[in-house]
Amino acid sequence: MKRILLIEDDVILRENTAELLELSDYQVTTAPNGKTGLEIAQIIMPDIVICDIMMPELDGYGVLEALAKNDETQHIPFIFLSAKTERKDVRKGMDLGADDYITKPFEEEELISAIESRLAKAAILKDRNTASNIVAIDENEELRTLNDLKNFFDDNGVEVKYTKGDVVYEEGQNSNNIYLIASGLIKCHKLDEQGKDLTTALYKEDDLFGYTSFTQNTPYQETATVIQDSKLIALSKNELINVLNSNHKVTLELIQLLTEDLSTVKDQLLEMAYSSVKKKTATTILKFAEKLNRNPEDVIRISRNDLASVAGIALESLIRTLSGFKDSGLIEIEGRNIKILDIQQLQQIN
Repeated sequence: MKRILLIEDDVILRENTAELLELSDYQVTTAPNGKTGLEIAQIIMPDIVICDIMMPELDGYGVLEALAKNDETQHIPFIFLSAKTERKDVRKGMDLGADDYITKPFEEEELISAIESRLAKAAILKDRNTASNIVAIDENEELRTLNDLKNFFDDNGVEVKYTKGDVVYEEGQNSNNIYLIASGLIKCHKLDEQGKDLTTALYKEDDLFGYTSFTQNTPYQETATVIQDSKLIALSKNELINVLNSNHKVTLELIQLLTEDLSTVKDQLLEMAYSSVKKKTATTILKFAEKLNRNPEDVIRISRNDLASVAGIALESLIRTLSGFKDSGLIEIEGRNIKILDIQQLQQIN
């Protein structure tokens, strides 16, 4: 029988939830606050922890951080159960390494399903680690390509939805997760020494991002912001390390991905340093058209600030250049919408 540690300060909710779990054949230990819950967790080593966030003594975030720092408890599945429903609260919980986040009030099936899913996942990872200590993983089961790794994200990651303008993570935060974009568009950006916001990368559907380091919790070196409603799959670094340790071909694929990214950044720096304003603007429009996964003739909807940031030019210069492109018949502008009329001419601008 699997043991669940339920940490909840609301007496009625704690007792009702415990009864619900016991009727589902789980052994339940309860705690009235984070401090007591943490002490109990380190003694009984539960199979899974379900924890409220707002509690006396020590909140849920503190419990998760403390468990994550202990080698013996860092791999225990952890589910937040909270009335805090704002995206920033969900993001904070996932960034700290939670496996799931269920908001109150919740359905019985939702909670039981989340528990079963996380326990099954933990069992699979445990079996995989045990097997790797006895015999090498069969080549037919090994993750070999980035596509295999992305499928692993889909099967084992946590899905989080964001709306336009949301910040996924900020520069300086610990990089606990790697992200796969299921849908949407993300820009990474940072401020230079003069306080100018520069876009460092654009990521679209099926792209991986957030990999400041694949093996260490090095702080993020940039901020990631949603510029088109997005659905992301977050995978913790701890899980990724397990994958890389036993799937060396995927490790090589990731090295190649980093190499390509470095090459792209180098080209961008050279372009920003030596290209004309017209060339930078044209290249940026084409880049957005490509990243938005549209046909070149389709309309792209993007803010002028984002265009200027990616191009590395002043907003005023961008607006003047866009007007020139419009007068020359290269593009069509209606509000924030831009439609490419002559892609070949845009590509040939110097």
